[in-house]
Amino acid sequence: MPAHQLAPDIPADVLAAEQRHLAESRAALTAMRTHAQSLSADAAGDWVSQQILQSLLDQRVAALADHPDTPLFFGRLDRESGDDLPGTIYVGRRHVHDGRSKPLVIDWRAPVSRAFYQASPAEPMGVVRRRRFGYHGGTLTAYEDEPLGEGNVELGPSKILTEEIERPRTGPMRDIVATIQPDQDEIVRSGLAQTVCVQGAPGTGKTAVGLHRAAYLLFTHRERLARSGVMIVGPNRAFLSYISSVLPALGEVKVDQTTVAGLLGEHAAPEDPLVAAVKGDARMAAVLERALWLHIVKPEEGLVFTKGAYRYRVADYEVREIVASLRGTTRYLPGRAALAQRLAHLVLVRMEQRGESPDDRVQDAVARSKPVKQLVDAVWPKLTPEQVLFRLLAEPEFLARAARSDLSPDEQSLLLWPKPYRSHKSAKWSAADAALLDELRDLMERTPSLGHLVVDEAQDLSEMQLRALGRRCRNGSATVLGDLAQGTTPWSTSSWESVLQHLGQAEGEVTELTLGFRVPREVLDFAARLLPSIAPGLAAPRSLRPGAGSLSIRPGGSVAEAADAALAQEGSIGVIVPDALVGEVSRALSGRPHSVLDPDAPEGEHRLLVVPATLAKGLEFDHVIVVEPADIVAAEPRGLARLYVVLTRAVTSLTVLHDKPLPAQLAM
Repeated sequence: MPAHQLAPDIPADVLAAEQRHLAESRAALTAMRTHAQSLSADAAGDWVSQQILQSLLDQRVAALADHPDTPLFFGRLDRESGDDLPGTIYVGRRHVHDGRSKPLVIDWRAPVSRAFYQASPAEPMGVVRRRRFGYHGGTLTAYEDEPLGEGNVELGPSKILTEEIERPRTGPMRDIVATIQPDQDEIVRSGLAQTVCVQGAPGTGKTAVGLHRAAYLLFTHRERLARSGVMIVGPNRAFLSYISSVLPALGEVKVDQTTVAGLLGEHAAPEDPLVAAVKGDARMAAVLERALWLHIVKPEEGLVFTKGAYRYRVADYEVREIVASLRGTTRYLPGRAALAQRLAHLVLVRMEQRGESPDDRVQDAVARSKPVKQLVDAVWPKLTPEQVLFRLLAEPEFLARAARSDLSPDEQSLLLWPKPYRSHKSAKWSAADAALLDELRDLMERTPSLGHLVVDEAQDLSEMQLRALGRRCRNGSATVLGDLAQGTTPWSTSSWESVLQHLGQAEGEVTELTLGFRVPREVLDFAARLLPSIAPGLAAPRSLRPGAGSLSIRPGGSVAEAADAALAQEGSIGVIVPDALVGEVSRALSGRPHSVLDPDAPEGEHRLLVVPATLAKGLEFDHVIVVEPADIVAAEPRGLARLYVVLTRAVTSLTVLHDKPLPAQLAM
């Protein structure tokens, strides 16, 4: 059945009935939103309660927004009777009911909806018939029925499903809620307590699976996650812009989306990759811990507290005992506060020995007194993470004491600044420093934990960055997404078990998605020639889409001509180029409306987009034009992995333009 056309064998009366149900459901959703808008927060007693209630009402209104171009429901289940639920259920993006609370659409995340994704003739799950709907924009135009209650019959490929997967796209990522496959659904519906790591080949939908898992967990554990929070961490702002509409389209509007830099600090001072690699090594955790605690000085004097005519003394050995008992049993800043309170408590004991009756207010006053403050500052000085890291990178002797045998002399030399800054306040920190500062911050004061963390492109994170993210889910769980073959940093991992270990989620389950639904087979097979060189342990990905004629390799081809040919077709176009050629290629496209992807201004207004190769990861275009692969490879140490990323961004067609010889792996 061609896309967006009504097949002649579809009964018009059946289609009209489904269209009426869609109209009724849309009207009911509008009524639900109108009712939510009419509610007032004035019923709450105090101002703070009013603000909280109003925020909740605003979120409810936003979650009930209708998207006219997005199908409200995409499936129907005709079920065997036997429970309190209706025999016919419509599965969609959110729950919709009429004025009498009759369900018109059931949320795809509800337990009963699982059968839409998992039921088969061999295991019908109580479903007699599954119906899929085809849409043009928001208009229902077609349907397909799959009989599931007639025994173990063979189901052919769904045309509607295939067309939805292959439908040309413009703008940000769409949700895949209508096309989730059984193996993807298993991951999406994993329990909240389970950390899941998804190794996903290009086009397998791993990012979408991670986002849909976040939506599923928010639906299933709403109250708990509303308190603890859910966060999505992506590789750059361009990626976040690309995925930004997925969760809101599913009715989830309260999920933080950020980058590692946005989470740890926007530090971007240039740095030698060799230095960054040492800083990213997990051995730095022990070095930082020693560096912090080296600031504690052995007490040589006791405490004298004067009140009126009396002096109360705490002997030096007593101070040493308190410091020794606290060191290593508390974080640094709470330890400082505890030291002051312990000293004050001993002073109160002396007061009681004199027959006085001091209370807690007296102890607090003593803890804040000048003699106690002076002693605490001398023994357990107040510090910031920046002060500690500054000393570590500026003072060779201090670094050597902190490093011990964890870092070799050569590694210590790499870490030291060639020309130290004047102070920690004037220091310019690198992206690798951000993770070290975060580690120190947690040693000083505990980092709050979220309920769930979704980390995409995790193969590119250093061990110290993983530790930083792990702190954000130490009391929760995580969904870890990536592809070992797409690792492009000098510290990219070769093992998901190692990633989970450094994330603090060693019990996490590693699962693999190898069946692609988006990238044409001809394109994927071409890119897979690089795998023996970049990830020899991975199985070659497979694609369900043959994609005959989807690959074109043109020596000496014109980027302007290739762009014109792509513009004549439907869908988005990404011209992916070596970073150094962005300006040149943009000028070559002069006269054709286009945008240049920028990490700080990611959204372009045109469907023709020039994309620096280093920003292509995670993105997807209907038509991709790759310019000069040899230069992409030569630009960085893991250039072949970068090229693998670039070559697997295409959904419909890939055109490779080159004047220089292709890498040997592709010339086979």
